Amino acid sequence: MTNDPLARMARALEERFGTKIPVASGQAGAESLARLLEHRSQRRYTPQPVSPELLQLLFACALSSPSKSDLQQADIVHVRDTVKRTAIADLISDMPWVRSAPVFLVFCGNNRRIRQVAELRGKPFANDHLDAFMNAAVDAGIVMTTFIHTAAAAGIGCCPISAVRNHAQIVSDLLELPDWVFPVAGLCVGYPAEEGKITARLPLEVTVHVDRFGEAGIAAKIDAYDRRRVAKQPYAKQRSVERYGKAEFYGWSEDKARQYSVPERADFGAFIRGKKFNLD
Repeated sequence: MTNDPLARMARALEERFGTKIPVASGQAGAESLARLLEHRSQRRYTPQPVSPELLQLLFACALSSPSKSDLQQADIVHVRDTVKRTAIADLISDMPWVRSAPVFLVFCGNNRRIRQVAELRGKPFANDHLDAFMNAAVDAGIVMTTFIHTAAAAGIGCCPISAVRNHAQIVSDLLELPDWVFPVAGLCVGYPAEEGKITARLPLEVTVHVDRFGEAGIAAKIDAYDRRRVAKQPYAKQRSVERYGKAEFYGWSEDKARQYSVPERADFGAFIRGKKFNLD
C-alpha cells in the first residue's frame, strides 16, 4: 500500500463514494485529508493499553473543537470502574467490543454548567427551551468526532456506541449524571487489531445540495447505492427475519427500513424532560 497521501485520497474517495473525485496535485493538508477519508470504525483491539498521558492529550485535542458561542457544553466520562463498565456492557450485550475495548468513554451534553454560571453571575437563564438541549447535544457530538479523528492520527481506533441511549436512565444513574447532563454516545477506544474496512457512503449527489434541497431520482440513486455496497461489503445477516422473512436482495435501504420499523428509544424524550429540559 502506498504512503502517498494523494493516491490514498483518490483510492479512499472511490471506495467510499463509488466514483472518481478529483484531487488537486498540490492539495494542502493531504495527509490529514487522507486519514479522514480512510476512516474506519474499529471493533477489535489489541491488548495494548492506551496510556493515561495519551488519553489526556486526546481529551485536550477533542475539547479544543468548536463550541457553540464558546459555551463549552460537552463533557467526557472515562468509565474506569470495572463494576460500572461491566454493567454498561451487560446492557449492550450484542456489542462485545463495549466489554473488550481497552478504554470506554461516554460523551455527554452538559447544559447544567451554563445555568450554574448564570446563577453565579446573578443573571436569569432566559433560554430554557429546545435549543438549550440541541446546543449541548451538538457540542458533545462535535467533541466526540474530534476525539475519533485525533485518535486516528495517534494510531488509535474507535467505535461510537449510540446504544447507551437505549438505556439512558440506567447509564445516567451509573455515571451519576445530574440534571441537564445527559449521555449522547459511548465510545470504544484502543489500538486496532485489524485494518478494518472503508464503509461505502451514499453518493455526494444525494447528500450535497446547492441553493435548494433536491431529491430527484432518489429511488434509483438509493438502489444503485444498495447494489454497489452489496457488491463490496454485503451484510453478514439480515434484521428481523422472523418478521419480514429473508430477502433475496438485502441492501442498505432494506436494512435501514427494517431497523427503523422497530420502536427504539421511545422513552428518550421522557428521560430528557426528566433531566429538567424544556423541549418546547
